[in-house]
Amino acid sequence: MVSPTSKEVFIQGITHAGKTFRPSDWAERLAGVMSSFRPGGAKPGSHLSYSPWCIPTTLNGVKCVVVNSDLRDHEPMAWDFVINFARDNDLQVAEACLLPDPPLPVQR
Repeated sequence: MVSPTSKEVFIQGITHAGKTFRPSDWAERLAGVMSSFRPGGAKPGSHLSYSPWCIPTTLNGVKCVVVNSDLRDHEPMAWDFVINFARDNDLQVAEACLLPDPPLPVQR
């Protein structure tokens, strides 16, 4: 399902049948569950922010969760959890790499 060389995986809120996945806040919920899995491990208050390894976003109007492969390397059971969540809910998964935003033009 996911190549071992992928740097990032996008779990998209669209089923393979093309239906929008519900509830509408599924991405935030999934990322919230994964908030304690982060570089250096969970710390007091880490549940108040998303892990850099599992971030909810919207791409082209579709809710997604971007899962970084560092999660697989550091927390294999957490990686399996998010991948199995996608599989169990028949969600589309894409392997990709987020590109940084282009630099802002210099104003003079």
